[in-house]
Amino acid sequence: MDIYKEKMNKELRTWQKAMQRGPGLPGRLARKVQQRINKVIPEKVHNALTTAIKQMTRAVITGAGFTAPSPLRESDILLLEEKVRARISFYKTTAATEGALTGAGGILLGLADFPLFLAIKMKMLFDIAALYGYDVNNYKERIFILYIFQITFSAQESRNKIYPVIANWQQYSRELPDDIHAFDWRNFQQEYRDYLDLAKLLQLMPVIGAAVGAVVNHRLTEKLGKAAMNAYRMRLSAD
Repeated sequence: MDIYKEKMNKELRTWQKAMQRGPGLPGRLARKVQQRINKVIPEKVHNALTTAIKQMTRAVITGAGFTAPSPLRESDILLLEEKVRARISFYKTTAATEGALTGAGGILLGLADFPLFLAIKMKMLFDIAALYGYDVNNYKERIFILYIFQITFSAQESRNKIYPVIANWQQYSRELPDDIHAFDWRNFQQEYRDYLDLAKLLQLMPVIGAAVGAVVNHRLTEKLGKAAMNAYRMRLSAD
């Protein structure tokens, strides 16, 4: 157990450093490339992505359409995280399969993939929260999920701003307004959409769309799962 905790803490420290490092030249260059890509993507694609993220964000905030698992509190951290990794593995496979099927269908099914992929990732986060013992019936826990999502799929500058919120969640959550609609979903959707545009644009292309869809969905789901694990590890150590 001590060996596992040491490994877990090492992974957590590595993730914490990554979330707090300064923006590098590669990140700034990627941002410029992304801005150019945004200009050539058809407006209907932009509108579809924006609408999907907006609807998903509101659904998470209100709890609509997402089954809330009962929170568990497994005292053995090794067993707990084995369960978490099993759920991540399940959702990676689900997301990859869904991405391959829709990617093979070109632009129309590729656009249909986006809200489906969002729903898969959010359902995974709901499951992970419950496994770590947190009740997602509480809207503040759903806001925390959105912050996990946002820090995973944001530029480094935004990660630097979001990380203190996650790291000091106990204090921050006390200051949340009673109005659950106060969450800045506009900034949230812009960051996420910009992060994914290049990969998703490739998924819309004929022939290679299926392969791209499977790989991208699998990789991004894994990335989100790891971020969630580290975010909840911080929560457990602070509680």
